[in-house]
Amino acid sequence: MKKYTYTEKKDTRSGFGAGLSVLGKENPNVVALCADLTGSLKMDAFAKDHPDRFIQVGIAEANMIGIAAGLTIGGKIPFTGTFANFSTGRVYDQIRQSVAYSDKNVKICASHAGLTLGEDGATHQILEDIGLMRMLPGMTVINPCDYNQTKAATIAIADYEGPVYLRFGRPTVPNFTPADQKFEIGKAVMLNEGTDVTIIATGHLVWKAIEAGEKLAEQGISAEIINIHTIKPLDNEAILKSIAKTKCVVTAEEHQMNGGLGDSVAQLLSRNTPTPQEFVAVDDSFGESGTPDELMTKYKLDTIDIVNAAQKVIKRK
Repeated sequence: MKKYTYTEKKDTRSGFGAGLSVLGKENPNVVALCADLTGSLKMDAFAKDHPDRFIQVGIAEANMIGIAAGLTIGGKIPFTGTFANFSTGRVYDQIRQSVAYSDKNVKICASHAGLTLGEDGATHQILEDIGLMRMLPGMTVINPCDYNQTKAATIAIADYEGPVYLRFGRPTVPNFTPADQKFEIGKAVMLNEGTDVTIIATGHLVWKAIEAGEKLAEQGISAEIINIHTIKPLDNEAILKSIAKTKCVVTAEEHQMNGGLGDSVAQLLSRNTPTPQEFVAVDDSFGESGTPDELMTKYKLDTIDIVNAAQKVIKRK
């Protein structure tokens, strides 16, 4: 079993800011729009270095999406930035009609997703955004796990032609993936090979899955751990190959159980090889105010919850 370590914790939103800054220097067609949250989205460097390519829209998210869609007609590659709640739920009609239906090359970049937004509470903690976005025809949905991967994903989506939803967060989390990694849209990352159970995780739950794998190993359980950074298109081949070996799966995500990664995997398995599955996700509930760690524990999204789910699903084989 490979041992993963990290030297520091960093927020994934800063990875987005770093990637956007690189794009500003390398690609003159990249433009950025923000809805009054430049600091929170870490878009400051881009705005300072490229003021002619940065648009501060203000608290007018629907307008921001419409402007972004229009900019693509002239060959620009717009990156929009605001909180995930305002990037999806508030502007769903504009995204559906002006971006997805029109197949516009807009990159919708959303911070402060999920419970780990923390103290702002339930109104801001959107847990339905992956479901909303993956249902849109033609929409690519990406949820990276740490600073380095978020930076790499930000750079990669600029070269991808088509609408993208890039999801990241507020808290500092272990930064353990390679700084020089090549991000491949739609390609799962095998973190540890195993034989007893497959654990498929995304976003902030990836490190929790690694921790769970270590605890399971202490119990003599061999867990195969896969980082699914791209929810759509899903890496069907990697998942089915793993399931053929382990015969059971746990999915882990900071999102509603309905509509997220777990649902995507279940749909794949039901069509190909029905398999016992357990879900580590929020169970039909809104969030609440609290620290990220408190909320992850209360809503059963912690390391021990993945361990328990793995033990349970193995018994169902």
